[in-house]
Amino acid sequence: MQLSSVVDRLDEELRTEDYADIDASANGLQVGPDEADIERVAFAVDGVRETIDRAVEANADLLVVHHGLSWGGFDRVTGRTYDRIAPLLTNDLALYVSHLPLDGQQELGNAAGVADLLGLEDRAPFGELGPEHIGQRGTAADPYAPDELRERLETNLDTGGQPVQHLAFGPDEIEDVAVVTGSGVDWLDEAVDAGADALVTGEGKGKTYHEAQEAGIHVFLAGHYATETFGVRSLQDLVEGWDLETTFLDVPTGL
Repeated sequence: MQLSSVVDRLDEELRTEDYADIDASANGLQVGPDEADIERVAFAVDGVRETIDRAVEANADLLVVHHGLSWGGFDRVTGRTYDRIAPLLTNDLALYVSHLPLDGQQELGNAAGVADLLGLEDRAPFGELGPEHIGQRGTAADPYAPDELRERLETNLDTGGQPVQHLAFGPDEIEDVAVVTGSGVDWLDEAVDAGADALVTGEGKGKTYHEAQEAGIHVFLAGHYATETFGVRSLQDLVEGWDLETTFLDVPTGL
């Protein structure tokens, strides 16, 4: 399959263009020629030297990641940036990136994957960012005890051996759950206003403890990496259906 065809299909599925004005990431094809034959696609959360090197070792023609290389452009291609870009060019490895579009995709995205894991029903978009949403909210089929929800996350997520942090300030039963993966605590107030019992995200900030305590809501910090493997894995399943060979490169950070 031609690279341009893969890129067009992914852009359409992820509505890449709709996020152009609200995402610092240069989503879509970040590195690559206008045309190339694609047979093998690698998927990873982060576009870093380790995943790039492993994609080269796997003989991939295209690497699809959530966190790419360009965040507002480059002033200079030197140092760490050069070290990441050089092996892409040397090995004819194209790089496709989907940051917020992959967070907000309501079926294949990161928040949707966490919601699947928790068995949430009656889902709706959550986490407003401009005209778009980057998360999801739903209701547990059976209410969770707080420790039960934490254990479900910790058991099923690739946390790199780290525990799921729990700010236990909410009710004894958790029914309504809001999810924004990665660095999502900025949507705590939206979760409170929506009547959520808990916010599930990746990482917190110092102020999160007191904000959650004062609002009376549970916050589960399950790891930035751990909460953001779902989207690229879903894209892998999608691309396999296009008769392309795929591989997933798992590089958990514990963060």
